[in-house]
Amino acid sequence: MRVVLKLLKWIFLGIATLVLAVTGYSVYQSRTFDTATLPANYGRVATRMYLGAGQRQPLLVGLGGAEGGNAWASDHWKPERDALVGKGYAFLALGYFGLPGTPERLDRISLDAVHAAIADAARNPRIDGRCIALIGGSRGAELALALASRDDDIKAVVAMSPGSAVFVGNTPAMNTSAFTWHGKPLPFVPVPWRAVPDLLQHRLEPAFEKMLANAPAVEAAATPVERINGPVYLMSPTHDELWPSTMMARAMMRRLDARHFPYAHIHDVFVGGHAAPLQHLDRVEAFLAAQFPASDPARCARDRSASMRR
Repeated sequence: MRVVLKLLKWIFLGIATLVLAVTGYSVYQSRTFDTATLPANYGRVATRMYLGAGQRQPLLVGLGGAEGGNAWASDHWKPERDALVGKGYAFLALGYFGLPGTPERLDRISLDAVHAAIADAARNPRIDGRCIALIGGSRGAELALALASRDDDIKAVVAMSPGSAVFVGNTPAMNTSAFTWHGKPLPFVPVPWRAVPDLLQHRLEPAFEKMLANAPAVEAAATPVERINGPVYLMSPTHDELWPSTMMARAMMRRLDARHFPYAHIHDVFVGGHAAPLQHLDRVEAFLAAQFPASDPARCARDRSASMRR
């Protein structure tokens, strides 16, 4: 019995020592991380354009999530890209970190650089620069909503498993904003210390729930979705294991309703985990056909009056 008790004692001491060491390292990272110097390759993105045969094609921009790279340019998404191009859209796959020549991490990504790359693509004579829509998933949905709420050139947004606010960048210190606008970090929802154990165990959903419990910070970092200059389609799953996207999508719908958003705004919930909306891209095609039709450029180019935007 004494041997068992001694063994349990050493196990407990070992776990306590490990927790203290990891906590101490996290504190060290947070306090020593350079938040003043912008990441290497700041303001650089990578794009790949897919054009159809027509003229004056509306432009769809695909944004991947926290996996980095340029997901929409991959062979995996070729069938969906081809389907959309076949319906009369041009498609721009845009990678904003995790590629050669771009930032290494999702950390203070320049929304201005994303906007500039989209604007450059829209100058192609075969594209209707008045008709631009964003399609983003997860952190890419967070980016799409953040940019569209600040850029009147964006005329529609599809956000899959979205966030309702700007969150921290993916750095070891977890103390910088994911995005900047006009060179300044956007307000973000900070990571409380009580969420660190969840993050260390890769239990992301409860960690984000703890972040979202900070109501003042969430309000300060909330995406002003009511400023988006066109229809919005939110797609979320019933059992999101990464972050509470359905709760956040519902919060955005309430915000849009409360501010009398003048465009169509739809929220669909699908059975499954974080990636479930990706299994229902036919619904994206239906939303685009109804709200952002390639066959009716005058409609997708329609703008609200300036007095309604702010």
